[in-house]
Amino acid sequence: MLRNPQIPAKYLFPFCRSMGRMLEAGVEVRKSLKTSSSNTRDQRLSDTVSDVLTCVKKGDDLTTSFRQHEARCPALFLDLLNVGEQTGSLPEVFAALADYYEASFKRMREFRSQITWPVIQLFAAILVIGAVIYILGIINPGQEADDILGLGLMGTSGAIRWFTMTLGSLFTMWLAYTVATRSAAGQMAVDPFLMLIPGVGGCMRSFAIARFSWCFALTQQAGMPIKPSLESSLKATANGAFIAGIPGIWDQLAGGRTLAEALQSSGLFPVEFLHIVDTAEQTGTVPESLERMSHHFDDDAHRAMTWMTTLLARTIWGMVALFIGFIVIRFFMTYVALINSFNV
Repeated sequence: MLRNPQIPAKYLFPFCRSMGRMLEAGVEVRKSLKTSSSNTRDQRLSDTVSDVLTCVKKGDDLTTSFRQHEARCPALFLDLLNVGEQTGSLPEVFAALADYYEASFKRMREFRSQITWPVIQLFAAILVIGAVIYILGIINPGQEADDILGLGLMGTSGAIRWFTMTLGSLFTMWLAYTVATRSAAGQMAVDPFLMLIPGVGGCMRSFAIARFSWCFALTQQAGMPIKPSLESSLKATANGAFIAGIPGIWDQLAGGRTLAEALQSSGLFPVEFLHIVDTAEQTGTVPESLERMSHHFDDDAHRAMTWMTTLLARTIWGMVALFIGFIVIRFFMTYVALINSFNV
């Protein structure tokens, strides 16, 4: 099934925002749940809250009620909900979750807006080449068309093969990536490979560290124990390489190493970040320092993403220009060869 069963951030953040405001104002939790979910356009959220309301009426707490829908609710949402109930800070937790999911939604929307034009250019280039292959095959009906492109593809059959090779390959890669990254195991297999790609890896690392920093600061300020706090924060990166590093980092930390040393053992965090964590540990200001650093790494990730999409757009334009130049030269050479054949 291609549709992600998890509730998207675009629907979670207004729900969490409303819950935080209503609980802070003293509104009863069942009324808050019903009101906060009343305007959502996501059926998964609506159905989940409806079931949660039924459980709450029976006497279950929010965490237990939402955990019955783990496939729909992000792990971070459930973990922080539990902390909020245990510490009596549900309004603050919902407000923090609203900020987190709103920022995640805005980042994804910005990425899609930046990548849309390069993707359109890529598909346009594929369609233009396919059209040229098709036209070359029908210019001289009843005669074998010259393979001006030099691809061995001509006419209707050639165009079909071209679209199958290009669009079919792109769709297959997208489908494989989508299916693989739906699970933690798939992310741990794919993301470490992607992080080796120049430019892409740096962008992914910056986003992951920004999320880790924000989440670790939030969970520590909320009073979550260090182990679940570390695990939740590394899972919140949504990066398989960081998720795969959870056991090793915790083993280092449980063995008496400092947080900076434990993070360094994973090889995932830059030296600058580790120095900041080390200094923060010495001064007892780790949550505050990481919260500030999350904004800096988020800015770095945005700059890297802008650079990547710009490079991708220019690369596609360059490919299209080279193809047009190639076609012009091939047509010219074919025309010259035709004239020479008449002069013989």
